[in-house]
Amino acid sequence: MSLSDFLRTITPGRKDLRNLSEDEAFGAFDCILSGAESEITVASFFVALRAKGLTVDELKGFARCARSRATLPCESMPGLVCICSPNDGTQDSPPLDVAAGMIAAAAGARVLISSDRCVPPLRGLTAASVLEHLGASMTWDAAEAEDWVQTTRFAAIAVTGMLPAFLGLRRVREDITMRTPLSTVEKLICPESAAVLIGAQNGPVLGMAVEVMQGLGHTRALAIQGIEGGVVPSLRKRTRGIELNGEFLVSLVVEPEDFGLAWDTDPELPLFSFAPPGRGPGDNPALVKAAGEIVNLVLSGENGPARNASILAAALTLKAAGRCMTLAEGIDSAIEALDSGAARETLERVREQSA
Repeated sequence: MSLSDFLRTITPGRKDLRNLSEDEAFGAFDCILSGAESEITVASFFVALRAKGLTVDELKGFARCARSRATLPCESMPGLVCICSPNDGTQDSPPLDVAAGMIAAAAGARVLISSDRCVPPLRGLTAASVLEHLGASMTWDAAEAEDWVQTTRFAAIAVTGMLPAFLGLRRVREDITMRTPLSTVEKLICPESAAVLIGAQNGPVLGMAVEVMQGLGHTRALAIQGIEGGVVPSLRKRTRGIELNGEFLVSLVVEPEDFGLAWDTDPELPLFSFAPPGRGPGDNPALVKAAGEIVNLVLSGENGPARNASILAAALTLKAAGRCMTLAEGIDSAIEALDSGAARETLERVREQSA
């Protein structure tokens, strides 16, 4: 079947409109990733799907297809946790997943961050932006990422390195100007054997994210509605999450005040003028530098909202990985890793490894 056949199935207004089965979704996404479909057809499919509403089975089918075409690192590696933030990044807050990941790695987890640079439509700041400023780097090679995790307990890999076909979809994403299922699927490109900490947007998608992880074979996962849809909890209010532990789904609420980590404001980036058309925060060297320096100061021990938010995100990473039973235990481990200088040492090892 061609993508046009699947498009007719989901086009709003048709009497025979219905959801795709998981296998049909796999087939539709395979058509998209093959590169044989026109950009107009691909864009029409994503717009129709957004208008209809995405289902768990459709998302599972898309993710299974993406994983089948991807070269995944660290498969069957024990103790691995993948941090999966939005690949189109942030625009108002610094991406603190690098700080959280290095703190968690220093506390004993094996951490793999999936990221990318200047992904439309937002073209925001990501882990790749931060690593660039820190003199470390993200890799595009799965074997290299696996070697770095084995050696330093930390690595960041480009989603387009694991699945180059995603590069060919960037113009479609730019032209549509709104988020498509690609924004979710790219966060799901990780080994089935890994634990996962995944960011979710506000709204009813939180439960869907965990159901999809469970349906893809994961036994440990944590979905969190963090700042800008990422994995970093707010310091001003409670943050909702759902944890997958074996066969059980458990609601989780992060209350910063309970741990003495509340702050009047969440971590913020300095204000700059709006980006010109076709550009975003990730294209702004001054913002890249500012985001990287915020993370550098966190790993150097500076107090402030960025430190507190990074500690909370690191604790969630440790909990997702099964390194702690409670969030309080994870926070204690994260603070020890940060205050002892172990997290900073992780950064130095990553710099040496990626030089």
